[in-house]
Amino acid sequence: MLKIMRNISVSTYINTLFSLVLSLFILALFFFISWDKERQRIDELNRYKLISNLLLSTAQLNPTKEEKETFYKNFQVNPVSINESRLLILSKGTTIFEGKSVYGKMQIFSIGDNKYIYLQRYGYKLMLKDTKSQNSRLHITILVALLIGILFFFLYIGMIRKLSPLKKLNKQIEEFANGNMNIKITQKSNDEIGKIAQSFDNAIHHIRTLLDSKNLFMRNMMHELKTPITRGRIAIEMVEDGMSKETLIRAFERMNELIAELAHIERLTTQDFRPLMSEANIDDIIDDAISLLLCNREQLLIQTEEVTLFTDKKLLTLAIKNLLDNALKYSDDERATVISHKNSIKIISKGKSLEYPLEYYLEPFTQEEKRNSGFGLGLYIVNNIAQRLNYTLNYYHKDGSNIFELQL
Repeated sequence: MLKIMRNISVSTYINTLFSLVLSLFILALFFFISWDKERQRIDELNRYKLISNLLLSTAQLNPTKEEKETFYKNFQVNPVSINESRLLILSKGTTIFEGKSVYGKMQIFSIGDNKYIYLQRYGYKLMLKDTKSQNSRLHITILVALLIGILFFFLYIGMIRKLSPLKKLNKQIEEFANGNMNIKITQKSNDEIGKIAQSFDNAIHHIRTLLDSKNLFMRNMMHELKTPITRGRIAIEMVEDGMSKETLIRAFERMNELIAELAHIERLTTQDFRPLMSEANIDDIIDDAISLLLCNREQLLIQTEEVTLFTDKKLLTLAIKNLLDNALKYSDDERATVISHKNSIKIISKGKSLEYPLEYYLEPFTQEEKRNSGFGLGLYIVNNIAQRLNYTLNYYHKDGSNIFELQL
């Protein structure tokens, strides 16, 4: 039960709570009216008995007209003097009570909402009409219930309106999570929701500033590094051939590779980046990836189906290039297999299983063994590309081979 309560939204919780309280209030009101109606009937009957006993006991004392009128006024009754009216009441009325006492006989009749008291004692007969309001207590009860209901309604509306900025803030947070970095929180108030909104707006501004600084740093760094690397590469060509020259050439080439991979990362991680989708043949994409990798094609076994994909050709080419690069570097026989189907592309190479879960290698600058060449950015780039293209990157080890799969 507690787990369910934690998972429902605040608005749903409030609606459920108010519905429950309203249902209990209506049920309690129904029982109170039923109880009060029965209580009122008993009080009314006791009043009629009191009136009857007082009149019957004093009937032979011949009270004066003024005394009778005072009595009628105090007890809110009026005599029915016309014989025809009495006969009509006796014939048409419904007897709701009948009793006898030492003073005489009493009958209570009801016609519609009117009630009548009929008294008899040794030839003395008197018919009285009850003029007291029968529904005053019920009206008061309904009025109080109505006032409570109105107060309850305004309380509900007030809480919903108080929470409405929270819904708006939640939508803005979702937009931010989906990559909208230009969102502006407009909620302005001094309550807790307003303070949360202001704090979140400050956090967005801080994150936006950090991202701008990061992008500026990356671009400046790559720009500044290209010039000395290019000059160094040209200078090396003037050096006589030898082991040192090859080592330096390879070092500068690796620096160029690092700058290229950092450029890809900077482009992929930009929030407003959008893939350029178009139709492309899977064989052309694999050929471009092999050309980009500059590897010996004899190291690869390619098994493809004739498939046309709707994708970003450059991004998918880069992803396959990085998967092939990893497969060849960590393969036991320096060979790899590419198998493509309509919904997947698999890169297979012989070797031991990864030491850690796949998520570990999706972080930048992560390598299985530090002695291997590379910067540990390959799978990080592949994973980012897969996310941008709504693909899934899977890994599993089977029959002594590592299998990386891009599920399209």
